[in-house]
Amino acid sequence: MRRAWVPPGIRPSVAKQIVREYIYAFVAVAPALGEMTALVLPYANTEMMNLFLEQVAIEFADYFIIIQVDGATYHHSAGLVVPENIRLIEQPARSPELNPTEHIWEEVREKHFYNKVFDSLDAVTDVLCQGLQELMLAPAKLSSMTYFPHLRIVL
Repeated sequence: MRRAWVPPGIRPSVAKQIVREYIYAFVAVAPALGEMTALVLPYANTEMMNLFLEQVAIEFADYFIIIQVDGATYHHSAGLVVPENIRLIEQPARSPELNPTEHIWEEVREKHFYNKVFDSLDAVTDVLCQGLQELMLAPAKLSSMTYFPHLRIVL
């Protein structure tokens, strides 16, 4: 839910729903390049994280990749297989603002999901994929949203 403008004395009517179905978007962003990769998957677990890391390793095969992750158990489980060209760095607790992908989530929520009700999980998936695709096609915007000063390396 999000605020809505209405004339004084009128209460806005906004649909809402409670849903118990989920999908999960895994995203890695290369802020300096203005590029990102994403997978929308049915679960958030070690198996899906392994699949995602494999995809990132392939798409950015020419780079050594550092991925900042939060404290989710599947980010550091014993079964996690981290490809040779990737290192995971756990961000400090309770500091999502340090993670560039958090700004991607804010953008997608604000532009595609506010005050909307969906008929199905497939409809949610379609809108999520559309939002991620729009960002993938806008490298300058993606870079401006995610290329924080603390990520810039001065040589």
